[in-house]
Amino acid sequence: MSEPATGRQRVLIIDDQKTNLKVLGDILRQDVDVMLAQSAEQGLRKAIEYQPDLILLDVLMPETSGFELIKTLKHQSLTSGIPVIFITALNDSSHEEQGLHLGACDYIYKPFHTAIVQARVRLHLQLARQRRMLEQLAHIDPLTGIANRRKYAQVLDLYWRSAARQQSSLSVVMLDIDHFKEYNDHYGHAAGDKILHLVANTLKNSLKRPNDFIARYGGEEFVILLPESNEDGSHQLIEFCLQQVKDLHIRHDYSPVSDIITLSAGGVSCMPAQHQQLEAAIKPADDMLYQAKQQGKNQLRWAN
Repeated sequence: MSEPATGRQRVLIIDDQKTNLKVLGDILRQDVDVMLAQSAEQGLRKAIEYQPDLILLDVLMPETSGFELIKTLKHQSLTSGIPVIFITALNDSSHEEQGLHLGACDYIYKPFHTAIVQARVRLHLQLARQRRMLEQLAHIDPLTGIANRRKYAQVLDLYWRSAARQQSSLSVVMLDIDHFKEYNDHYGHAAGDKILHLVANTLKNSLKRPNDFIARYGGEEFVILLPESNEDGSHQLIEFCLQQVKDLHIRHDYSPVSDIITLSAGGVSCMPAQHQQLEAAIKPADDMLYQAKQQGKNQLRWAN
């Protein structure tokens, strides 16, 4: 989940004592959006749902301790990267060592000193923001500005596991610019780079739902993921995407297929299962792209 509309960062405070929640909330609320949880169960649920930038976690809580909760947070893919500061009244180096070993980034000791709490929270929020910016840069294709293949692999894994849990469909589509080598050879690589950027963003803007995903797969090839989309809906959307690219009317006088830039595409709609081989299930999309190119390009082929 992205930052809230205010642009402020989120801090989740998990503590079974209402007094501690109120004191810390009052200290931090002026600078960040504060969320409160009074149990480990509630805290885990809010961490997964709201993806805070930082978690303040009490060490000693009934039923589930902070030490147990941080283990769960660090093993959950959606929460493993969220920094955790432990809150404790225990001035014990062995407890601090244990918390740091489990993945905590810092400790705040009771009774709370306002300036120290603010300084520590501010530092780790700044580090979290910088880390997130670096992660985003690492997942963006610099030429087209859309996601790169590394990000695609992560999102595919996430969507696959989600679809398997919910028993919903997932469509995977591979797309390729027809006769792109000829375009590069005759118009130059600078012109080819502009085409890649324009086509990528035209495809991206053609996707309608927030979770529809596109990435540059490599060279002049792109991949689109459509979660919770059946064959009919996915097929219709990709046909629309291909037409949007045609409607750009980009001249390609050296293509035997058309005098404008066109795409070939291959897709598959599947129902992921937990123990199914992901690569084998999506391979038909690549096979259908190959078939579309072999049968004349400028078309979409879909696996049965």
